Amino acid sequence: MTPPRVSVIIPVYNEGPEVVRHLQRILREVLLPAEILVVHDMPEDTTVPYVHELARTDPRVRAVLNTYGRGPANAIRFGIDAARAPVAVVTMADGCDDPQQIDELARLVDRGVVVASASRYMPGGQQVGGPRFKRIASRWAGKTLKLFARVGTRDATNSFKAYDTDFVREVGIESNTGFEIGIELTAKATRLRRPVAEIPTIWLDRQLGESHFDVGRFMPSYLRWYFFAFGRRMSDEQMAARWAAKRPDPAPAEARDKEDTPA
Repeated sequence: MTPPRVSVIIPVYNEGPEVVRHLQRILREVLLPAEILVVHDMPEDTTVPYVHELARTDPRVRAVLNTYGRGPANAIRFGIDAARAPVAVVTMADGCDDPQQIDELARLVDRGVVVASASRYMPGGQQVGGPRFKRIASRWAGKTLKLFARVGTRDATNSFKAYDTDFVREVGIESNTGFEIGIELTAKATRLRRPVAEIPTIWLDRQLGESHFDVGRFMPSYLRWYFFAFGRRMSDEQMAARWAAKRPDPAPAEARDKEDTPA
């Protein structure tokens, strides 16, 4: 089997049968050799049987049980640690992201950037729907970070991003709450002066099911990394020391050996 060039990381929480249509779109639109890691926090998650059913007909799909702790941040961190490809693309399970852009984001990382962002707020991008406060806050954060911190993207808060997996394992993921990993890794790349790029995207609010995004709960974590982006330049050694001091257990190497399999 051809080694994957891109690992698509999808954190899920009780998506049930609604996940099938989105996964089928990803399998249809991603043309690069890929693995699709559907990361869930508990074996009884309602998404799992539908993922296993798809996996029987398409070996690119894998259900992966997150053992780092519950929540989307831990699921994404686990998924990236488990990734076999040099590029990891994080996308949501609700169909809000455009799977046609996964290949394009991955190719940007292949060309040398460490973070490639799908941007709702650059020319050609758009956000359709979603809570008004969330839209205003994310647009304001993206604009000010681009203008004053020079982060390389107008949409630092968007979760739909591609990452150099070696870079992520080097700098680590400290987030353990929600979807703030996108802004964390963008801020870390900025502090290290590593290249960040963006492409326009059209984000559509989910049409089925309920969003699990809690603005009040996640806002402090977003603000933490927002202000972190404005700090002085850091060396590779300084960032490595920071991660060594904050790195939780289990070690990332253990994650790559774990995979959920159907009974």
